[in-house]
Amino acid sequence: ADGRVQLLQAVDTEHTVDSVEWCPLPGCRHLLACGTYQLWKPGDRPADRESQDTWTLQPCSRLALEKQCLALSLDWSTGKAGRASDQPLKIISSDSKGQLHLLKISEAGPGLQAVVTWQAHRFEAWVAAFNYWQTEVVYSGGDDGLLKGWDTRTPGTAAFSSRRHSMGVCSIQSSPHRENVLATGSYDEHVLLWDTRSLWRPLADVPMQGGVWRLKWHPFHRDLLLAACMHGGFTIINYQTAAGQAQEAVSLSCPLPNSLVYGIDWSWLYFCRLPQTQPSFPGSDPEARTADQDPALKVADPSPAPSSECLADSDGVGGTTHQDGSKLEAPLQPSAEDKKDVRLPTSGIKICDCDQDLEAADFDISLLATCSFYNHVLHLWKWENI
Repeated sequence: ADGRVQLLQAVDTEHTVDSVEWCPLPGCRHLLACGTYQLWKPGDRPADRESQDTWTLQPCSRLALEKQCLALSLDWSTGKAGRASDQPLKIISSDSKGQLHLLKISEAGPGLQAVVTWQAHRFEAWVAAFNYWQTEVVYSGGDDGLLKGWDTRTPGTAAFSSRRHSMGVCSIQSSPHRENVLATGSYDEHVLLWDTRSLWRPLADVPMQGGVWRLKWHPFHRDLLLAACMHGGFTIINYQTAAGQAQEAVSLSCPLPNSLVYGIDWSWLYFCRLPQTQPSFPGSDPEARTADQDPALKVADPSPAPSSECLADSDGVGGTTHQDGSKLEAPLQPSAEDKKDVRLPTSGIKICDCDQDLEAADFDISLLATCSFYNHVLHLWKWENI
C-alpha cells in the first residue's frame, strides 16, 4: 500500500527533544507530551510563557537510581486494552549500566514500589518492554547487540537471547493487536518482526534508511507500525505485507534532511465520516470535533514557505518536498505574522476523542507526531493511505 503524509504544524521546542507521547485517555487525547534533554529550573521560566494555556506537570512519585546511572527507557504493562481489574499496574525500565528495573504502582495512592533489579546486558540497556499479553514476560535490548527475553518471576537467567541484530538493539514493542507478534529495531537499520512462540528466527526483516530508535504500533489499525529512523526520518511499515513477504512492506518512508528523529507516536484521535444527512454543529458532541473547527488541526502555512508533503512512490519510498517541488531543507517555523492558517479540507469528518465511534472510524487517515533532536522541532503530521 502507498501512503502520504502532510505536515500540519511545526513547533520549535527550544531544547533538544528525544521523545513524544500522545495521551491515550478518552477526553484527553488532544494532549501530547514532548520530552527534552533540558529542564526549566524553578524560577527560570520566562514570564511571557505564563498564560492560561500553560500546563504544569507535577511529580507524584520518584525512584532514584544509583550515581552515574541514567534511566534510558520505560514501558507500562498496560499497552493492550482491557487490563483485568486484578492485574497489577507495572513499569519496566532499563538503565545505562545494563540493568532492568521492575516497578509496581499502587493505584490506591501515588507510589512506586521497586520489585526487582537485575543485570541484563554488559553495556547500556537501551530499551525494555513488556509482552502486553503476558506481563510477567519482558524483553530487553542492549548496546551489546543482544535481544533478550525474561520471566520476571525468575529474572536471574534470560529465557532466550538472540544475536539476529548486528548492532545495538534500541527499540522493542509488543503488538497490542496480535498476541504473539513482537517488533524490534536496531542501529543496524533493520526492523525485525517476530513470532514470540518461535524466536529462533524472525518472521520478517525490513530494511530501514537509518537506525531504528523507536517503534510504535498504531493504537487501532492492527497492521501499521511506525518507526523513528534517526537520520533516516520516519517510516510506516505494514505488518501484513511484511509477514506475507509478497509485497513491499514499507507503506511510506519520509526522510527529514538535517534532522535526527528520535521521538514518534500515533495519535489516539481518529477520524469518522459523518452521514450526509447528519449535520455537525459545534458543541453538539462534546467527545468529537469536526476537522474544520478544531484549531489544533490546521495545515501549517508559514509565509513565505509553502506547506510540505512526503509522498510515497510505488515502491513505498518517498522524499520530503515542498508543493512546488523544491526540497525542504529546514523545518517549517510558524511565523508570528501568519494569521491565515489554511484549515484541513475535511468537511463531513469529525475527530473523535473516545471509543464509542470506532465502528465508523476511517483508519485510512491518522495523525502522528515526530520530534527531531538537533534542530529541536516537534512536527504534527496527517497520514493518508492512498
